[in-house]
Amino acid sequence: MYCSIIPPYLLRRLAAQHQEPRLQIAARAAKEALRHVKSFQASRVAAAPVTPPGLRQLTPGPPQRTVYDAKASENLPGVLVRRDGEPATGDPAADEAYDGLGSTHRLYAEAFGRNSIDGNGLPLDATVHFGLRYDNAFWDGSQMVFGDGDGQVFNRFTASLSVIGHELAHGVTQFTAGLAYRNQAGALNESLSDVFGALVEQYVKQQSASEASWLIGEGLFTDQVQGTALRSMKAPGTAYDDDVLGKDPQPDSMDSYVHTGADSGGVHLNSGIPNRAFCLAATTLGGKAWETPGRIWYDTLTGGSLPAAATFSTFAKATAASAKELYGAESAEHDAVRQAWDTVKVRL
Repeated sequence: MYCSIIPPYLLRRLAAQHQEPRLQIAARAAKEALRHVKSFQASRVAAAPVTPPGLRQLTPGPPQRTVYDAKASENLPGVLVRRDGEPATGDPAADEAYDGLGSTHRLYAEAFGRNSIDGNGLPLDATVHFGLRYDNAFWDGSQMVFGDGDGQVFNRFTASLSVIGHELAHGVTQFTAGLAYRNQAGALNESLSDVFGALVEQYVKQQSASEASWLIGEGLFTDQVQGTALRSMKAPGTAYDDDVLGKDPQPDSMDSYVHTGADSGGVHLNSGIPNRAFCLAATTLGGKAWETPGRIWYDTLTGGSLPAAATFSTFAKATAASAKELYGAESAEHDAVRQAWDTVKVRL
Protein backbone atom coordinates (compact mmCIF):
# COMPACT_ATOMS: atom_id res chain seq x y z
CA MET A 1 0.00 0.00 0.00
CA TYR A 2 1.39 3.39 -1.05
CA CYS A 3 -0.07 6.45 0.71
CA SER A 4 1.36 9.96 0.44
CA ILE A 5 0.60 13.13 2.37
CA ILE A 6 0.28 15.61 -0.52
CA PRO A 7 -2.95 15.15 -2.50
CA PRO A 8 -2.46 14.75 -6.25
CA TYR A 9 -4.75 17.70 -6.95
CA LEU A 10 -2.33 20.01 -5.12
CA LEU A 11 0.64 18.62 -7.04
CA ARG A 12 -1.20 19.02 -10.36
CA ARG A 13 -2.09 22.60 -9.51
CA LEU A 14 1.52 23.38 -8.66
CA ALA A 15 2.92 21.54 -11.70
CA ALA A 16 0.75 23.74 -13.93
CA GLN A 17 2.75 26.81 -12.82
CA HIS A 18 5.77 25.90 -14.99
CA GLN A 19 5.54 29.15 -16.97
CA GLU A 20 5.67 31.30 -13.84
CA PRO A 21 9.36 32.24 -13.33
CA ARG A 22 9.20 32.44 -9.53
CA LEU A 23 7.64 28.96 -9.32
CA GLN A 24 9.58 27.01 -11.93
CA ILE A 25 11.54 25.02 -9.34
CA ALA A 26 8.37 24.16 -7.41
CA ALA A 27 6.50 23.29 -10.61
CA ARG A 28 9.24 20.90 -11.73
CA ALA A 29 9.34 19.32 -8.27
CA ALA A 30 5.57 18.83 -8.26
CA LYS A 31 5.65 17.30 -11.75
CA GLU A 32 8.32 14.85 -10.60
CA ALA A 33 6.36 13.98 -7.46
CA LEU A 34 3.28 13.24 -9.59
CA ARG A 35 5.35 10.98 -11.85
CA HIS A 36 6.62 9.11 -8.83
CA VAL A 37 3.14 8.65 -7.34
CA LYS A 38 1.83 7.18 -10.59
CA SER A 39 4.77 4.85 -11.13
CA PHE A 40 4.84 3.66 -7.53
CA GLN A 41 1.11 2.95 -7.41
CA ALA A 42 1.30 1.07 -10.70
CA SER A 43 4.05 -1.16 -9.34
CA ARG A 44 2.21 -2.06 -6.14
CA VAL A 45 -0.77 -4.17 -7.15
CA ALA A 46 -0.63 -6.78 -4.38
CA ALA A 47 -3.17 -6.54 -1.57
CA ALA A 48 -1.96 -5.09 1.71
CA PRO A 49 -1.31 -7.61 4.48
CA VAL A 50 -3.91 -7.56 7.21
CA THR A 51 -3.42 -8.76 10.77
CA PRO A 52 -6.07 -11.38 11.58
CA PRO A 53 -8.69 -10.06 14.04
CA GLY A 54 -7.98 -11.04 17.62
CA LEU A 55 -4.26 -11.70 17.06
CA ARG A 56 -2.66 -11.48 20.48
CA GLN A 57 -0.33 -8.53 20.80
CA LEU A 58 2.98 -8.64 22.57
CA THR A 59 3.57 -6.32 25.51
CA PRO A 60 4.77 -3.03 24.02
CA GLY A 61 8.52 -2.68 24.13
CA PRO A 62 10.84 0.17 23.14
CA PRO A 63 10.87 1.30 19.52
CA GLN A 64 13.38 -0.11 17.07
CA ARG A 65 14.17 2.87 14.89
CA THR A 66 16.51 3.09 11.92
CA VAL A 67 17.00 6.21 9.81
CA TYR A 68 18.61 6.21 6.36
CA ASP A 69 19.72 8.97 3.99
CA ALA A 70 18.85 8.59 0.30
CA LYS A 71 21.21 11.50 -0.53
CA ALA A 72 18.82 12.98 -3.13
CA SER A 73 18.45 9.62 -4.91
CA GLU A 74 15.32 7.46 -5.13
CA ASN A 75 17.12 4.36 -3.95
CA LEU A 76 15.69 2.86 -0.78
CA PRO A 77 16.54 2.57 1.99
CA GLY A 78 19.75 4.59 1.45
CA VAL A 79 22.77 5.01 3.71
CA LEU A 80 22.31 4.20 7.41
CA VAL A 81 22.74 7.35 9.53
CA ARG A 82 21.13 6.57 12.89
CA ARG A 83 20.03 3.50 14.82
CA ASP A 84 17.83 3.45 17.89
CA GLY A 85 19.66 4.72 20.96
CA GLU A 86 22.38 6.51 19.01
CA PRO A 87 22.99 10.26 19.46
CA ALA A 88 21.54 12.92 17.20
CA THR A 89 23.19 13.30 13.82
CA GLY A 90 22.92 17.07 13.55
CA ASP A 91 20.90 16.68 10.35
CA PRO A 92 17.46 18.18 11.14
CA ALA A 93 15.62 15.85 8.75
CA ALA A 94 17.23 12.69 10.12
CA ASP A 95 16.73 13.72 13.75
CA GLU A 96 13.14 14.89 13.21
CA ALA A 97 12.33 11.58 11.54
CA TYR A 98 13.94 9.67 14.42
CA ASP A 99 12.03 11.66 17.03
CA GLY A 100 8.77 11.40 15.10
CA LEU A 101 9.03 7.63 14.84
CA GLY A 102 9.58 7.48 18.59
CA SER A 103 6.69 9.81 19.40
CA THR A 104 4.32 7.77 17.25
CA HIS A 105 5.45 4.51 18.81
CA ARG A 106 4.94 6.04 22.27
CA LEU A 107 1.35 7.11 21.59
CA TYR A 108 0.33 3.62 20.47
CA ALA A 109 2.23 1.91 23.29
CA GLU A 110 1.17 4.14 26.17
CA ALA A 111 -2.34 5.18 25.11
CA PHE A 112 -3.51 1.99 23.39
CA GLY A 113 -1.15 -0.77 24.51
CA ARG A 114 -0.12 -1.43 20.91
CA ASN A 115 3.32 -2.82 20.18
CA SER A 116 4.43 -0.73 17.19
CA ILE A 117 2.61 -0.29 13.90
CA ASP A 118 1.74 -3.93 13.30
CA GLY A 119 0.98 -4.72 16.96
CA ASN A 120 3.94 -7.10 17.13
CA GLY A 121 7.00 -4.89 17.43
CA LEU A 122 7.56 -3.94 13.79
CA PRO A 123 10.88 -2.05 13.45
CA LEU A 124 10.31 1.54 12.34
CA ASP A 125 12.45 2.50 9.36
CA ALA A 126 12.60 5.86 7.65
CA THR A 127 14.50 7.37 4.75
CA VAL A 128 15.16 11.11 4.53
CA HIS A 129 16.45 13.29 1.66
CA PHE A 130 14.56 11.16 -0.86
CA GLY A 131 14.84 12.52 -4.38
CA LEU A 132 15.83 16.02 -5.43
CA ARG A 133 13.48 18.61 -3.92
CA TYR A 134 10.90 15.84 -3.59
CA ASP A 135 7.47 17.27 -2.68
CA ASN A 136 6.01 14.48 -0.59
CA ALA A 137 6.26 12.02 2.27
CA PHE A 138 4.85 8.52 2.08
CA TRP A 139 4.38 5.13 3.69
CA ASP A 140 5.31 2.49 1.11
CA GLY A 141 3.89 -0.50 2.95
CA SER A 142 7.00 -1.16 5.00
CA GLN A 143 8.77 2.10 5.79
CA MET A 144 8.50 5.90 5.88
CA VAL A 145 10.05 8.09 3.18
CA PHE A 146 10.52 11.87 3.35
CA GLY A 147 11.37 14.43 0.70
CA ASP A 148 13.03 17.76 1.37
CA GLY A 149 10.39 19.87 -0.38
CA ASP A 150 11.04 22.36 -3.17
CA GLY A 151 11.84 25.28 -0.84
CA GLN A 152 9.39 27.59 -2.60
CA VAL A 153 6.04 26.08 -1.63
CA PHE A 154 6.93 23.13 0.60
CA ASN A 155 9.48 22.85 3.40
CA ARG A 156 11.09 19.55 4.38
CA PHE A 157 8.47 16.95 5.23
CA THR A 158 9.99 15.84 8.52
CA ALA A 159 9.22 19.29 9.97
CA SER A 160 5.60 18.33 10.78
CA LEU A 161 5.03 15.72 13.48
CA SER A 162 1.41 15.28 12.39
CA VAL A 163 2.69 14.24 8.94
CA ILE A 164 4.93 11.55 10.45
CA GLY A 165 2.08 10.31 12.64
CA HIS A 166 -0.31 10.43 9.70
CA GLU A 167 1.83 8.29 7.42
CA LEU A 168 2.65 5.70 10.09
CA ALA A 169 -1.07 5.42 10.85
CA HIS A 170 -1.53 4.14 7.29
CA GLY A 171 0.59 1.23 8.46
CA VAL A 172 -1.72 0.61 11.42
CA THR A 173 -4.72 0.58 9.07
CA GLN A 174 -2.83 -1.72 6.70
CA PHE A 175 -2.22 -4.23 9.50
CA THR A 176 -5.73 -4.04 10.99
CA ALA A 177 -8.84 -3.12 9.00
CA GLY A 178 -7.04 -3.07 5.65
CA LEU A 179 -9.40 -0.39 4.35
CA ALA A 180 -9.42 -0.12 0.57
CA TYR A 181 -7.78 3.04 -0.73
CA ARG A 182 -10.69 4.24 -2.83
CA ASN A 183 -13.96 6.15 -2.43
CA GLN A 184 -15.39 6.37 1.10
CA ALA A 185 -13.21 3.55 2.44
CA GLY A 186 -10.18 5.42 1.14
CA ALA A 187 -11.40 8.67 2.67
CA LEU A 188 -11.78 6.83 5.99
CA ASN A 189 -8.25 5.49 5.52
CA GLU A 190 -7.00 9.07 5.09
CA SER A 191 -9.15 10.38 7.94
CA LEU A 192 -7.88 7.76 10.39
CA SER A 193 -4.34 8.80 9.52
CA ASP A 194 -5.24 12.44 10.18
CA VAL A 195 -6.88 11.47 13.48
CA PHE A 196 -3.87 9.56 14.78
CA GLY A 197 -1.42 12.04 13.27
CA ALA A 198 -3.15 14.79 15.24
CA LEU A 199 -3.19 12.62 18.37
CA VAL A 200 0.57 11.99 18.14
CA GLU A 201 1.16 15.74 18.07
CA GLN A 202 -1.29 16.38 20.91
CA TYR A 203 0.20 13.56 23.00
CA VAL A 204 3.71 14.97 22.69
CA LYS A 205 2.48 18.44 23.64
CA GLN A 206 0.06 17.05 26.24
CA GLN A 207 -2.66 19.26 24.80
CA SER A 208 -6.34 19.06 25.55
CA ALA A 209 -8.83 18.92 22.70
CA SER A 210 -9.60 22.61 23.19
CA GLU A 211 -5.91 23.59 23.14
CA ALA A 212 -5.04 21.63 19.99
CA SER A 213 -4.80 23.25 16.56
CA TRP A 214 -6.35 20.24 14.76
CA LEU A 215 -4.15 21.10 11.78
CA ILE A 216 -2.48 18.43 9.65
CA GLY A 217 0.82 19.42 8.09
CA GLU A 218 1.29 22.65 9.99
CA GLY A 219 4.70 24.07 9.07
CA LEU A 220 4.91 22.36 5.67
CA PHE A 221 4.13 25.49 3.68
CA THR A 222 6.80 28.13 3.22
CA ASP A 223 5.99 31.76 4.04
CA GLN A 224 5.20 32.31 0.35
CA VAL A 225 1.93 30.37 0.76
CA GLN A 226 -1.25 31.83 2.17
CA GLY A 227 -2.18 28.94 4.41
CA THR A 228 -1.57 27.33 7.77
CA ALA A 229 -1.54 23.61 6.91
CA LEU A 230 -2.64 20.95 4.42
CA ARG A 231 -5.90 20.29 6.24
CA SER A 232 -7.95 21.48 9.17
CA MET A 233 -9.88 18.80 11.04
CA LYS A 234 -11.79 21.42 12.99
CA ALA A 235 -12.85 23.44 9.95
CA PRO A 236 -12.32 21.48 6.72
CA GLY A 237 -11.99 23.79 3.73
CA THR A 238 -10.14 26.57 5.59
CA ALA A 239 -6.52 25.34 5.79
CA TYR A 240 -5.30 27.46 2.88
CA ASP A 241 -6.51 30.00 0.33
CA ASP A 242 -3.64 30.80 -2.00
CA ASP A 243 -3.35 32.37 -5.45
CA VAL A 244 -1.23 29.42 -6.65
CA LEU A 245 -2.65 26.45 -4.75
CA GLY A 246 -6.22 27.69 -4.74
CA LYS A 247 -8.64 27.27 -1.86
CA ASP A 248 -8.74 24.21 0.38
CA PRO A 249 -11.45 22.08 -1.32
CA GLN A 250 -12.35 19.77 1.58
CA PRO A 251 -16.07 19.47 2.43
CA ASP A 252 -17.16 19.58 6.06
CA SER A 253 -20.38 17.56 5.74
CA MET A 254 -22.21 15.19 3.41
CA ASP A 255 -24.09 18.20 2.03
CA SER A 256 -20.94 19.08 0.06
CA TYR A 257 -19.56 15.57 -0.53
CA VAL A 258 -17.33 15.55 -3.64
CA HIS A 259 -18.18 12.94 -6.27
CA THR A 260 -15.07 12.43 -8.40
CA GLY A 261 -13.03 9.73 -10.06
CA ALA A 262 -9.82 11.65 -9.35
CA ASP A 263 -7.70 11.18 -6.22
CA SER A 264 -8.87 7.55 -5.96
CA GLY A 265 -12.43 8.76 -5.62
CA GLY A 266 -11.69 11.83 -3.53
CA VAL A 267 -9.86 10.17 -0.64
CA HIS A 268 -7.99 13.35 0.38
CA LEU A 269 -11.05 15.51 -0.21
CA ASN A 270 -13.92 13.72 1.53
CA SER A 271 -11.77 12.74 4.51
CA GLY A 272 -12.69 16.17 5.84
CA ILE A 273 -16.14 14.84 6.76
CA PRO A 274 -15.06 12.06 9.19
CA ASN A 275 -12.20 14.31 10.34
CA ARG A 276 -14.67 16.91 11.52
CA ALA A 277 -16.80 14.24 13.20
CA PHE A 278 -13.85 13.10 15.30
CA CYS A 279 -12.91 16.67 16.20
CA LEU A 280 -16.51 17.44 17.19
CA ALA A 281 -16.68 14.38 19.44
CA ALA A 282 -13.32 15.25 21.01
CA THR A 283 -14.11 18.90 21.70
CA THR A 284 -17.58 18.05 23.02
CA LEU A 285 -16.14 15.58 25.51
CA GLY A 286 -13.16 17.76 26.39
CA GLY A 287 -9.96 16.59 28.03
CA LYS A 288 -7.26 14.69 26.18
CA ALA A 289 -8.54 13.44 22.83
CA TRP A 290 -6.51 10.23 22.88
CA GLU A 291 -8.16 9.11 26.11
CA THR A 292 -11.81 8.81 25.08
CA PRO A 293 -12.60 9.50 21.40
CA GLY A 294 -9.14 8.21 20.49
CA ARG A 295 -9.90 4.94 22.29
CA ILE A 296 -13.27 4.66 20.53
CA TRP A 297 -11.75 5.24 17.08
CA TYR A 298 -8.81 2.93 17.84
CA ASP A 299 -11.07 0.10 19.00
CA THR A 300 -13.21 0.56 15.90
CA LEU A 301 -10.19 0.41 13.61
CA THR A 302 -8.60 -2.62 15.27
CA GLY A 303 -11.68 -4.55 16.36
CA GLY A 304 -11.88 -6.75 13.27
CA SER A 305 -15.45 -5.86 12.27
CA LEU A 306 -14.83 -3.23 9.57
CA PRO A 307 -15.15 -4.42 5.99
CA ALA A 308 -12.40 -3.31 3.60
CA ALA A 309 -14.97 -1.30 1.62
CA ALA A 310 -16.52 0.39 4.68
CA THR A 311 -18.63 3.47 3.99
CA PHE A 312 -18.87 6.52 6.24
CA SER A 313 -22.17 5.18 7.57
CA THR A 314 -20.64 1.77 8.30
CA PHE A 315 -17.79 3.39 10.20
CA ALA A 316 -20.08 5.79 12.07
CA LYS A 317 -22.25 2.91 13.27
CA ALA A 318 -19.13 1.02 14.35
CA THR A 319 -17.82 3.99 16.38
CA ALA A 320 -21.21 4.36 18.07
CA ALA A 321 -21.16 0.65 18.88
CA SER A 322 -17.63 0.96 20.32
CA ALA A 323 -18.68 3.95 22.43
CA LYS A 324 -21.70 2.02 23.70
CA GLU A 325 -19.57 -1.01 24.57
CA LEU A 326 -16.89 1.05 26.30
CA TYR A 327 -19.03 3.60 28.12
CA GLY A 328 -22.67 2.55 27.97
CA ALA A 329 -25.72 3.40 25.88
CA GLU A 330 -26.72 6.33 28.09
CA SER A 331 -23.20 7.77 28.40
CA ALA A 332 -22.04 11.22 27.37
CA GLU A 333 -19.43 9.50 25.21
CA HIS A 334 -22.01 7.55 23.22
CA ASP A 335 -24.14 10.66 22.79
CA ALA A 336 -21.17 12.79 21.68
CA VAL A 337 -20.20 10.30 18.99
CA ARG A 338 -23.74 10.06 17.64
CA GLN A 339 -24.16 13.84 17.67
CA ALA A 340 -20.86 14.36 15.87
CA TRP A 341 -21.88 12.12 12.98
CA ASP A 342 -25.31 13.72 12.88
CA THR A 343 -23.71 17.18 12.58
CA VAL A 344 -21.72 16.15 9.50
CA LYS A 345 -24.86 14.52 8.06
CA VAL A 346 -23.62 10.91 8.14
CA ARG A 347 -26.45 8.53 8.95
CA LEU A 348 -25.99 5.96 11.69
